[in-house]
Amino acid sequence: MRDFSKAKRIVVKIGTKILTKGEKVDAPYVGLVAKQVSIQVKAGRQFVIVTSGAIGMGVGRLGLHNAYMDMSMRQACAAIGQPLLMGHYCRQFANHGVTAAQVLLTAEVFNNRKTYLNLRHSIEKLLEMGAVPILNETDSVSTEEIGTAFGDNDRLSALVASKVDADLLIMLTDIDRLYEKDPRMFPLAEPIEVVYEITPEIMRNARGKGSTYATGGMRTKIGAARIASDAGCRIVIANGRLRNVVGRIIAGENIGTLFMPKRKLSNRSRWILNSAAAGTIHVDEGALKALRRRKSLLAAGVTGVDGWFEAGQVVMVNTKAKAVASIGSEQLSQVAGKHSREIKKLLGPQHRDVVAIPEDIVFIDY
Repeated sequence: MRDFSKAKRIVVKIGTKILTKGEKVDAPYVGLVAKQVSIQVKAGRQFVIVTSGAIGMGVGRLGLHNAYMDMSMRQACAAIGQPLLMGHYCRQFANHGVTAAQVLLTAEVFNNRKTYLNLRHSIEKLLEMGAVPILNETDSVSTEEIGTAFGDNDRLSALVASKVDADLLIMLTDIDRLYEKDPRMFPLAEPIEVVYEITPEIMRNARGKGSTYATGGMRTKIGAARIASDAGCRIVIANGRLRNVVGRIIAGENIGTLFMPKRKLSNRSRWILNSAAAGTIHVDEGALKALRRRKSLLAAGVTGVDGWFEAGQVVMVNTKAKAVASIGSEQLSQVAGKHSREIKKLLGPQHRDVVAIPEDIVFIDY
C-alpha cells in the first residue's frame, strides 16, 4: 500500500497553516520543501506543487495584523502577495538548479472542456522540461459569489492530481494524520492510518476549520481525497513540518493517513464528475434504473428541468449522476416526457433524439 517507489508523478499541496509563521510566509520552510522536491526531481520524478499563502503574504506586507477583511480586501492582498510568494519559490528552487513555473487558475478552466485539456497540455510540457509547476487559484479575480472559486486549495490539488494522472497526492497540513475525532477536542482520539472507503461517519468526525487566511479544514481534505481517488490516485495527508516528510512518504514510511482509491474513471468521466453543473434534469425511477444499466437518457424519462444550460454543458441528473446534455434546457422543457421520435418533429431534424449518451453519464457513487 505504501510502496511509492514506482510513483512517477506526484502532486504536493502545501496549506496556509503549514506554510506561514505568524502572519508571514515562512521562507526557510519554502526552502526545505524546495530541497526535498528537487532531490526527487533529480531522481527522475515529476512534481506539481499546489500552494496557498498569497493572501497571508499580502497581509504581512501591508501590516494588517488580523484585521477583518472583506472579499475585495482579500483579493487585494492576494494580488500583492502572489508575486512575493512566487518569488520565494523561484529563488529556493533555483538554489537547487530546478526551474519553478507559475500557473494561476480559476474553476472555469476545469469546467470548460477545451481549457481543461489545454491545462493538461501546458503542465505536461512543463514537466517534460524538468520544471516544477507551482499552482494557485487566481484569488485576485475569483470569488464564490461569481462562481469561479474552487473554495479551497485542497479541492484544487485534487483536481490537478486527477487532471495530470498523478500517482500520488501528498497534502501537507498541521496535524499528523486523520483521527476518528478531532484530537484537539478529544485527546484520546485514535489515529486512522489507512482509509479504504470514505464513509459518512468519517465525514461527520472530520471537523475543524482552517486558519485566519485559509479556507480549508479536514473535511475539505477528505472531499479532495474523493476527487483524487476517482483517478486511481493514492493520497497521503501528513504533517508538513516533519523532517524530510516528502522523501519519507515516498520511501514508504508509515507517515500520515493513506487514502486508497476506490475506482479509476476515464479522464472524460472525471471531467464530467468534477465540473460545476449548469442545471438539473429530473428523471423518473425507470429512467434512473436504465442509466445504471448503461442506457441512454431519453426524453420520455425526463420529468422536469431546473436552470438554464446549452447542449454540451454538464448537468446534474436528479442528485445521483452528472451528464453532458445533448439538448439545451429550453428545448428539453418542450420535449420532456415525450417519445424520442417526437423530438425531431418538435425541434427539427438537426437535434439528437437522446438527452445524454451512456459515455457522457457518470454516477456520483462513493
